[in-house]
Amino acid sequence: MAPAIPAAMERPHFIGIGGAGMSGIAKILAQRGARVAGSDARESQTAASLRALGATVHIGHGAGNVAEDTTAVVVSSAIRADNPELVRAAELGVPVVHRSDALAALMAGLRAIAVAGTHGKTTTTSMLAVALTELGLDPSYAIGGDLAGPGTNARHGEGEVFVAEADESDRSFQKYDPAVAIVLNVELDHHANYASMDEIYESFEAFAAKIRPGGALVVGEHEGARELARRVQAARGDLTVVRVGEGEGADARITAIVPRGMTSEVTVVLDGTEHTFIVSVPGRHYAHNAAAALAAGARAGIDPAALAKALTAYTGVGRRLQLKGEAAGVQVIDSYAHHPTEMTADLEAMRGAVGDARLLVVFQPHLFSRTQELGTEMGQALVLADASVVLDIYPAREDPLPGVTSALITDAARAAGADVTDAPDKAAVPGIVAGMAKPGDFVLTMGAGDVTDLGPLILARLAEGA
Repeated sequence: MAPAIPAAMERPHFIGIGGAGMSGIAKILAQRGARVAGSDARESQTAASLRALGATVHIGHGAGNVAEDTTAVVVSSAIRADNPELVRAAELGVPVVHRSDALAALMAGLRAIAVAGTHGKTTTTSMLAVALTELGLDPSYAIGGDLAGPGTNARHGEGEVFVAEADESDRSFQKYDPAVAIVLNVELDHHANYASMDEIYESFEAFAAKIRPGGALVVGEHEGARELARRVQAARGDLTVVRVGEGEGADARITAIVPRGMTSEVTVVLDGTEHTFIVSVPGRHYAHNAAAALAAGARAGIDPAALAKALTAYTGVGRRLQLKGEAAGVQVIDSYAHHPTEMTADLEAMRGAVGDARLLVVFQPHLFSRTQELGTEMGQALVLADASVVLDIYPAREDPLPGVTSALITDAARAAGADVTDAPDKAAVPGIVAGMAKPGDFVLTMGAGDVTDLGPLILARLAEGA
């Protein structure tokens, strides 16, 4: 049976409760019986789902939102020190808890599988959560996106396994002590928090150092992950390291990836036994995610044959090549990709899935710091599209940087031969895309910001012109 509510979390208040990471923790606490409250900048489906679980959700931030009997205020790294609710917490003497500490407390006493890496965390965590649920193991899980089936990003289960997405962006994943950890890849990202690859490696090594004695580290085929494995093995002789990939030296070897439209048939050889199953999203990187999920589940004590069969039940997760709809013969798909590696992977997956059809991309850069460092590579990735529309940078938690605009991307894209349209007015994008698209085309909205909101609007404009 899963643990009860952690101490001091009986009446938590979440600042930014609608965020992907924060909402998941809030949902699990509410399902365990805590009296959850919080605030967010705007109304959303997430806020509605939290209220359905009994949580109190305020729209807008204000000191009055924090009740005097609050036992803890939960924050993410995005919350600024002058937030009125954070100031009020100090006045009341209420403990402030980072979301990673709250999640670590929820995982205490359970067999935890933590999924890390610069890309692919949400998909791999989701695959595990769905497969373990399909097997009747009733896992708890906290994911950075909503599962297509249950429609939620988190759940309290009565089983012994807790599957969690482990976020490296602010080093918070160093708080967890999983029995099994997955590291899919290690690349330089989150430039506001990491100045070099050395710092990235140090952070991932600190994460791996927290794996429980006798536990396992599953690493992807990416060279950064393999380098991490070499470093960890030198420091932790008690860990089992499982290498996933297509090469001869892989411990969980992918021997076949057969495209079948918007799905793939994947074959993995693990411990000498061959397992074949369907992955519901196209592309080589999603096949690798599924193989990593299989290997990690096996090291956590799950029967691999049963797990492979159960992975077929995975039907996708929000914003990971998610079909939003079809209108006028045009399919609109949504992607969370915002790093050049992710963009290239999803664009290659779509190219393989759509065949000779045209692929139109609506891309919204995420963060000024990321665009400053990787704007050229983002533009070069857009060469894989037949035509692209590029929005202004979505700032999220950042202030503008002098000279850093979407032009860094569009200039690089044009220099590489891409067909690109600038769209500084987001409201004009549905009309622009509807004017470009023809029956049989695919439109991919791409980015980690609010570009996802454009999918339904594009579909509506396409329907109007049909």
